[in-house]
Order: sequence, then structure tokens, then C-alpha cells
Amino acid sequence: MASSGEEPRSGSPCRAGTGTQPPPTADGAQLDAAEDFEVLEEEEDEDLSELPPLEAVGRPPAPPRGDTHPPGTGEAAEDPQEWLDVLGSGLLKKKTLVPGQGVDTRPHKGQDVTVRLRAALEDGTVVEENPALTFTLGDCDVLQALDLCVQLLEMGETALIVSDAKYCYGAQGRSPDIPPNAALTLEVELLAAQDTPDLEMLSGKEKIELANRKRERGNFFYQQADYVLAINSYDIALKIISSSSKVDFSPDEEAELLDVKVKCLNNLAASQLKLDHYEAALKSCNLVLEHQPGNIKALFRKGKVLAQQGEYREAIPILKAALKLEPSNKTIHAELSKLVKKHADQKNVETEMYRKMLGNPSAAGTPGKCKDKLPWSIPWKWLFGATAIALGGVALSVVIAARN
Repeated sequence: MASSGEEPRSGSPCRAGTGTQPPPTADGAQLDAAEDFEVLEEEEDEDLSELPPLEAVGRPPAPPRGDTHPPGTGEAAEDPQEWLDVLGSGLLKKKTLVPGQGVDTRPHKGQDVTVRLRAALEDGTVVEENPALTFTLGDCDVLQALDLCVQLLEMGETALIVSDAKYCYGAQGRSPDIPPNAALTLEVELLAAQDTPDLEMLSGKEKIELANRKRERGNFFYQQADYVLAINSYDIALKIISSSSKVDFSPDEEAELLDVKVKCLNNLAASQLKLDHYEAALKSCNLVLEHQPGNIKALFRKGKVLAQQGEYREAIPILKAALKLEPSNKTIHAELSKLVKKHADQKNVETEMYRKMLGNPSAAGTPGKCKDKLPWSIPWKWLFGATAIALGGVALSVVIAARN
């Protein structure tokens, strides 16, 4: 298990609502050469301003019962009264196919729910089938479309969900079966709902597995450029790791929990940097360095945060420390060179500003002229003063003599 903290990997940690994990890949000892030590190349940040919070989803009465056969997507326009516009934007709709056991049986956020899922593209191509998918409702463990709509299902209800790509796999899609910007039709049946296990009673292995699932979901959102949801998943993982326990863990389990914590904090800092949350990213980096003072990624990101805040004098030694740990790293070399130049420019600007504030003359011109005049100016001033004193003395003597 690597101690330096894991970067968000490419690819989804679970398929369209399956919750299954990808084949494990070993954390590479060699850091990636991208700007943020990321596997994924830089992408433009996605506008998440319209992303609805899960808490905003209400619990309206169940919609009128419609046909018992899944309609095509065009039927939504023909029978609008049978469809519930979940978010009020027309991008996420739900229709009941088989009635459930009543509104009181709807699951609540934070519960573990089990559903039967069938997902298809608009042309009817089935891309996912799972007879018993279990996930924590509201934790964004699955597609947003599923997470939002299952809150509105009654126990035993079967519903059809038509979702825009925004709440599925977005502009990136899912290779090879879901193209970019693909809308999905989900047929979902709510099978069970129960409270989540008490974190205090989880064994070390169970706690590690649960925290890793949340962390990998955060990695998925990071790859999708959904940095807000990535932060949410990493925060949940960290809460699981930091929760108190009534079960004794072995030294190996304690070490592995610490390793998962460091990975989450490192990835959390990367997400916070993407959103320009510099103070939060600095805090995450410092937490990593408390456990692992030689963590290269945390040192690098801390240096970047300080540089973004204009603290070049503090950032340069931190990047030098990271470079000392891995002298061949080109990313650190480039960042350090850039900061040294910026720091030099900053010092020149400050020097010029102070010179103007204090009114110091320029290096050329005035100082030289003053220096040239100095040997002559002092004797003439002295001679003038001496002459004035002498004349004053003579005048005083004449006045005194006249009076006598």
C-alpha cells in the first residue's frame, strides 16, 4: 500500500449504478508528470452552479398510476400528467409503472437501499442490468439520476426514470458502451431499505472497505470534473475513518486506515485546488504532512497553494524539500523555476516601490552631481558665514565707540 497518497484514477469506480469496483491497480511509485501529479490530463472545470443538492428533492404525493408497460421516451410528451418532473427543469422525470406500498414506505437519505436496475440508451440498447444493487441513499454512490429518484419510490414500486446526460455520465460518457452526452432510461424497483450499520461496530476490514468505496467514488467524480461531488465523497470517507470505534483494530488495520486517510486528504486537496479553495486545500495538505512530513504530493500542493496566494518566500523552501526527496521530478523542477523567477520579480517591484516611497534619488544623475559639488560648497558656505560674523563685529565696535 503506497504511503504517498493516491491520485484520482481514470475510469468509473462503479458501472451505471452497479456499485461494483474496478480491478485494483497498484499505486505507481513514479509520480505523474502532469501539473498536479494527475493521471488525467487537464480539463476545463465543469459549471456545477445548476447542480441540485440532494436535500432539495421534495417528497410529493405519488403521481397518478399509468400504464404497466415501459413507454418510449416520446410518450412523456403525450402523457405529461403521468410524469413527475423531479427537479422542475424537465431534465429528470419519473413515472410509476407498478404501484408501491404507500408514501410512508419511501426510504430516507442515509439508509442503505437495494433496487433492481435496468438501464438503456434512448435507442433501447441495454447498457446495465443488476438484480440487486445496494447503495447508501444520498451519498452519491451511484448515478445522480438514481440517487435523486429512489428517494421518491415507495417500497415495491417499479418506476421508469428518464434522465438527461447531466445526471448520468455527462459529457464524457462511459467507454465503450455509453457515448458522451447520452440520456438514459432507467427502470428501477425498490426492493429493500434499512438503516446503515453502526460505524462504531464495524471491524477494521469493514471500515477500510467502506472508506475505500467512498474514496473511489470521489475519484470517479474527479475524473468527470465534478469537483464538488468529489469533495463530498472524500469527506464522507474521512468521516468514516475518523469515527470512534468499539472494536479493537490490529496494527496492520490501523496502518491501512491511516493510508486510506492520507489518500483521501491528498485527493481532497487536489479537488479543492481545482475550485480555488486555497485555505481548505492548505489545511488538507497540512493534515497529510502531520502524518507523513515527507509526502511529496502534499508538499508540492502546499507549495502551489502558497504560490497562488503570492507567498513565494514560503512556497520556495517547501518545493525545494519536495525536489530533494525526488530530484528527477520534472513537474517540481518546472514549478520551482517559475516561482523563483516570480519571487525575483516581486523583490524588484518592492525595491522600486520602497525607493519611490522614501524619495531616494535614482542611481544616475543627482547623486553624482551632489558629490561633485560637495568639496566646493562647504568652503564657500564657511567663508560666507565667517565674513558675516566679521562685519557684524566691526559694526558693533563702531556703535559702541560712537556712544562713548
